[in-house]
Amino acid sequence: MSRVSESEAESFFRDVDEASKKAVWCAVATVTENEPRVRIVHPTWEGQTLWFATGTDSHKHRQLVKNPSIDIQLQVAPPDFVQVLARGRAEIVVDAAEKKRVWDVIDYDLSAFWPGGPENPGFTLVKVVPNRVELSKMFGSQEKRVWRG
Repeated sequence: MSRVSESEAESFFRDVDEASKKAVWCAVATVTENEPRVRIVHPTWEGQTLWFATGTDSHKHRQLVKNPSIDIQLQVAPPDFVQVLARGRAEIVVDAAEKKRVWDVIDYDLSAFWPGGPENPGFTLVKVVPNRVELSKMFGSQEKRVWRG
């Protein structure tokens, strides 16, 4: 395992973003009543921040309000076998300007789920501030690089 220094962080997160864009699905783990819950999301990296959208009435939203601890895993299929793991704190974004800005940062058409744009009351924007990000191959057994915030 190699630890990523602050001077390497920018390059590391470019590699994380590139790998993440190859992953079709991503699993996010939240916690409810001390039990983990895993669901599929489609996040987008912006530098050292990970964003995803969910419904305001979703289990994910309710769980993150109660407990912002979050684990995320993106897996790239063969032949690459690259994985990205991120652990940190989730923040529910309520600022209208930030929701509007990130609406265009997320790399898929959110209007398919929330017609009317970021003002749709059913749209919840989640900001993940990671404290640990791992980029590796072969399920963590090869070329493991770890950044800690």
